[in-house]
Amino acid sequence: MRHSVKRCALSLIALLSWGAASTALAQVDSRTASLSRQLGQGMEPGARSRAASGLGASDDPEALGPLCEGLKDTSEQVRAAAAQALGVLKEVAGVECLKARKGEPDSAARAAILASLKTLQALKEQAPRFYVQLVDVKDRTGQLSPEVLRFTEARMRRKLSQMGAMVAPARENKAAAQGVLRKYGVRGFRLQAEIHDTESGGLQVTMACISYPDQTLLGDVELHAGGGAKPEDLLKVLAPRIIEEAADTFEWDT
Repeated sequence: MRHSVKRCALSLIALLSWGAASTALAQVDSRTASLSRQLGQGMEPGARSRAASGLGASDDPEALGPLCEGLKDTSEQVRAAAAQALGVLKEVAGVECLKARKGEPDSAARAAILASLKTLQALKEQAPRFYVQLVDVKDRTGQLSPEVLRFTEARMRRKLSQMGAMVAPARENKAAAQGVLRKYGVRGFRLQAEIHDTESGGLQVTMACISYPDQTLLGDVELHAGGGAKPEDLLKVLAPRIIEEAADTFEWDT
């Protein structure tokens, strides 16, 4: 088994520039929060519908909750917009809230619910390209809140899903895992991520890649970004990028 280690510095210049990247991230976060408020509290159905559409296009897993709530709006126009946006967002967890609203009385909103449900179910049922068990992200800084760790892991899971991964249950036994690998003819990996401080005041994310379910260490990848931004802003960049680095290093598609 090849033992490969790849260590990469995520320079701020590579992300355009750190100042620009940090500002852009703050704007994205502010926009998601603002759109969520508009969807939940906007006075006019048209404004709430536009907010739903914006959340669908946000590529932010945190948009899922507000959009599911939007399916309960008093306006059929807003309910239809929220349903359509869930199909655009492509968070497969949206299947459950869409299923719960299949009895929608308005025909246009019901059609949007069924269309998005079909889209997400197809994503959920597609044959995986590889199989991954993602271990809970470990905070070695001792300073990150549970919320920050949750959204870091959510972004990792979203990136894995976008890359065609099937994510294994947390406590799957070896025989069950081997059965999945045989069924789909794919490789299995166990990912263990840790977040550390850096001397520059930034953060470093290290991810060990282990064969699954055999538990042979293949190596690790490492990304770090300098200080000058909030930890949550740094992690919103680092979380998906560490998944990309691991996929490239350990050739998940081969």
